[in-house]
Amino acid sequence: MAAVRSGIISFEPVASGLVAFGRCPFIDRHLLLVTRHQQGSHKLYDHIIARDPSATPTPITPILESGFESWLAKQSDATKSWIAANGFEGKRGTQLCLPGADGSVGTVLVGYGDDAKAIWDFAGLPKSLPAGTYALSDDLNDQADLYEKAALGLYLGGYQFDRYRKDDGKKDKRAKIALQDNDAAKRAENIARGIGLARDLINTPANDMGPAELEEAARGLGAQFGATVNAIVGEELLKQNFPAIHTVGHGSDRAPRLIDLTWGDESAPKITLVGKGVCFDTGGYDLKPSSNMILMKKDMGGSAQVLGLARMIMAADLPVRLRVLIPAVENMVSGRAYRPSDILQTRKGITVEVGNTDAEGRIVLSDALTEAASEDPDMLLDFATLTGAARVALGLGLPALFSNDDDLANGLMETGMGENDPLWRLPLWDDYRSQLDSKAADMNNISGSPFGGAIIAALFLDRFADGAKSWAHIDLMAWNPSDRPGRPTGGEAQGIRAAFKLIADRYGK
Repeated sequence: MAAVRSGIISFEPVASGLVAFGRCPFIDRHLLLVTRHQQGSHKLYDHIIARDPSATPTPITPILESGFESWLAKQSDATKSWIAANGFEGKRGTQLCLPGADGSVGTVLVGYGDDAKAIWDFAGLPKSLPAGTYALSDDLNDQADLYEKAALGLYLGGYQFDRYRKDDGKKDKRAKIALQDNDAAKRAENIARGIGLARDLINTPANDMGPAELEEAARGLGAQFGATVNAIVGEELLKQNFPAIHTVGHGSDRAPRLIDLTWGDESAPKITLVGKGVCFDTGGYDLKPSSNMILMKKDMGGSAQVLGLARMIMAADLPVRLRVLIPAVENMVSGRAYRPSDILQTRKGITVEVGNTDAEGRIVLSDALTEAASEDPDMLLDFATLTGAARVALGLGLPALFSNDDDLANGLMETGMGENDPLWRLPLWDDYRSQLDSKAADMNNISGSPFGGAIIAALFLDRFADGAKSWAHIDLMAWNPSDRPGRPTGGEAQGIRAAFKLIADRYGK
């Protein structure tokens, strides 16, 4: 039941009736995202089913690319002839169906590489296989690492965002892939569902994903795992000293808010996640051109990352005290919108001169980071679609990483490379701090220089994360510009697999 206290809406944990992770791993669950057009009926990964011991699905046989010739030498002459006729060479990510005795598909061969990228070698199968039921070869049952990679690739390879499309009947004709009820498959499912949640949130258009709907998504996630979710909304932000969030979001008719999710034992190590939740960014009075505005539904991509990561943590029941803070706003143009050269108040007491209203993400994050750092968490991570400069420096698929803690930064980079979820560290370069100086306020929100924009933005945030002993800022794209197996055009999770593994390795049971 909801309780209302001085403008703060609080939902306490409730029994959800949904299946908890690990108890029945292959039954789809509702996203719990309520939208104007459809309420909670979208299912993720309905191409994955439970393995039925009495059934005989078509086996998927992985072949290590480097071991293809030795594998081929052991096959029958008929199999060798079929493979040669089809030009199959076992290259990673390539597939070939071998015929059975009755002419149906008898076995599916898939080439893979022996590294973290093997996930994507399996991801092409769900959308390329003919209708039928398939399963990974039983030979993989004793190879937990490969089974997990393969299962994750099979999950992600079937992802599609079709909430707004008419049912064309093709789902019933999709290949079904049966996975074992083992720990490797459960781990893959957990990661896939966190990624799927992040993707779905980003892909939902802004008319159905404003600050209130983002809050609803957080509440649904909290209810599923017994977390407490609070929201400070509208004018209450001023009363509770979150003025920067209020100022940026006040220009929209959709009230700004700070979403606050907490979960876990209060005595456990504290992990705090902060996600930029700008549900649409026009640029404000420094208006974006239409070509730059078209993807701005994804400007809440940071909030989607932290909710996806939070889902992974809670579903795995990691022994941590989790807190998620999301400043959720729209950056709009109106008679109430903030202006260039305005001077803003922040929770930390630092005044900020607005050099550009399109650098709003760092402003709303300032209040959230101040609150997060005040509790001195063991680890503080923020995710944000913050700067085009990071994309210019590193491209779309490599998020920029900044940190005040070498151990944390190195851990995220090493884990990211090991998981094929890469992050690349850029410096918090002290010599650039003076570029944020202002003659009218304590600091400006931008530099007067067109260079080093991602570093400048990170230095701005560093001022407000001050006090956190171990903080990392991830500046990411949160979007795939084109289709690749398992990574369709649209919203994307970046860096959260790396962060989840690092947190699990450091604080897990």
